[in-house]
Amino acid sequence: SPIKWKRNFTNETEDACPLVVGRYFRNLNNGSSPSWLKERLRAIGLRPISALVDITNYITFDQARPLHVFDAKLLSGNLTMRLARPGEKVAALDGEEYLLDQTMTVIADDNGVQAIGGIMGGSASGVSEKTTDVFLEVALFDEVRTATTGRKLGIMSDARYRFERGVDPQSADWGVHVATEMIHTICGGENSLISTAGEIPASKRIVNLRKKRIWDLGGVKVPPKKQFKILTDLGFDPVDEGESLRTTPPPWRQDIDGEADIVEEVLRIHGYEKIPVVPLRREQTVASSAWSVLKRRELAARRILAARGMTEAVTFSFMKRETADLFGFSAAGLVIDNPISADLDVMRPSIFPNLLDAACRNEDRGNTDIALFELGPEYASDDVEGQTVVAAGVRSSINSSRHWSIKPRGADAWDAKADTISVLEAAGAPVDKLQLTTDAPSWFHPGRSGVFRLGSAVLATFGDLHPAVLGAMDLQNSYVGFSVNIEHVPVPKKKRAAARPLLNLSPFQAVHRDFAFVVDEEVNAEDVVRAARAADKKLVGAVTVFDVYEGDRVGDGKKSIAISVVLQPVEATLTDQQISMVSEKITGGVNKRTGGTLRD
Repeated sequence: SPIKWKRNFTNETEDACPLVVGRYFRNLNNGSSPSWLKERLRAIGLRPISALVDITNYITFDQARPLHVFDAKLLSGNLTMRLARPGEKVAALDGEEYLLDQTMTVIADDNGVQAIGGIMGGSASGVSEKTTDVFLEVALFDEVRTATTGRKLGIMSDARYRFERGVDPQSADWGVHVATEMIHTICGGENSLISTAGEIPASKRIVNLRKKRIWDLGGVKVPPKKQFKILTDLGFDPVDEGESLRTTPPPWRQDIDGEADIVEEVLRIHGYEKIPVVPLRREQTVASSAWSVLKRRELAARRILAARGMTEAVTFSFMKRETADLFGFSAAGLVIDNPISADLDVMRPSIFPNLLDAACRNEDRGNTDIALFELGPEYASDDVEGQTVVAAGVRSSINSSRHWSIKPRGADAWDAKADTISVLEAAGAPVDKLQLTTDAPSWFHPGRSGVFRLGSAVLATFGDLHPAVLGAMDLQNSYVGFSVNIEHVPVPKKKRAAARPLLNLSPFQAVHRDFAFVVDEEVNAEDVVRAARAADKKLVGAVTVFDVYEGDRVGDGKKSIAISVVLQPVEATLTDQQISMVSEKITGGVNKRTGGTLRD
């Protein structure tokens, strides 16, 4: 052979390529492959290219033996297996140029790197229709080093797929003969003697099989003689040692690692259908529910939002950086190094942008009544605690369809609040104990949004989405939205969650009383409602706000909040004296908590 193989490794790195075999071919005709070869390649999804390339692809898939051929006239000097040098580059057959480092195995000639070992050949020495002389490479490459190199370079080739899983070490010997026969049959020409560097690594794997383990692990009694025959037929070369069989797995079975693997081989040939069906004992069955508290809440949230006329959307957990910035994105650790698309380069800080993108596509198609929701993760940081499960939704209008009996209107913050409360109730949140604040994030409209809190924990935000954000996303209509953090809803104690309280319907007539309190304009209506409800927890059944007035009749800096209180007796019909006493408690409670006085 005019070209010889060489290996240049240290004692610590010689396992990178323990053996490489090659052969020189000349006077070849690298034309089109025969039809039978083309049909077989197409049948497995490969595109026929030329005879030499098709031959290497065929042997790679048929024999699990990756090969490579170099155009010998494009090489300079001998070929050397070595590790790459810092800063070396190679233009590969996929049209990309790759920067290499000293951990990667390469094939080089006097001019530099010609191929990435076990991964892909270089374009500088690739074969073409004009190729007449080639040099064949059949090598063994280290599995871990090949996998690491492929990950670093981002290359997933057929050769890497096989080398990183382990190939038959003997295939470097017989692979060159299989390739030689096909090349002569299809391309003609003549070949040189074989050029070899290195040797097949000594690896005599011994796995002992205790005969009784077929029964212990498989539940099937296979006679020892049949075990011996099955392993012999499979190439394991068993030796009977009484209680066990000493086996040597064949070199092409790199997946055989221990005794359990041998048991599986015997059962496979003996027949899986012969394994008896044995029911689990009661004490072995899984008693606990597979549904966690979070999964139950997610299902409940989905059902309630669908019942409220919303459509569930499923979107990517990625989005465009420019859009994410509109929703408070600030975590550099959530930028994706290798995004599947330039428009999906960061993890989403909020579900709103994806829902609004879907709404924009609906607007473009003439849909006006948009109500979408999604349950999924949001990402505040790249820590485990930075990922939370959220139920979020957006609305554009209510009853937008034209009908003589229904007046259409745009959705407002109250609709978003109703959606929020319904999800919180479905998730088991103590809605009557939540505090309502107005410090919603910047993508909500100030003054038309709110935040539900339980102590310091934020359970939900809702309101009108900011017009500037909607404009930046090319949305024509106004939208309201809500976001409920399912994970922040506290888990009730087991004693309370064991059963729902009994429904006790009172047979006595409820009493309705209205109160109008004059309070300072900065006082929240919620504080008035809470004070009235706390006045008598046994009798006060419900408290609702039905009017708020600001004007000359109450004075500057003041407002009037009117509430309706339902008094529900449970033991006897209320007397006038009892009603008066409860009314005084309500008046006193509101005055003490808010400073409010009854309006004249």
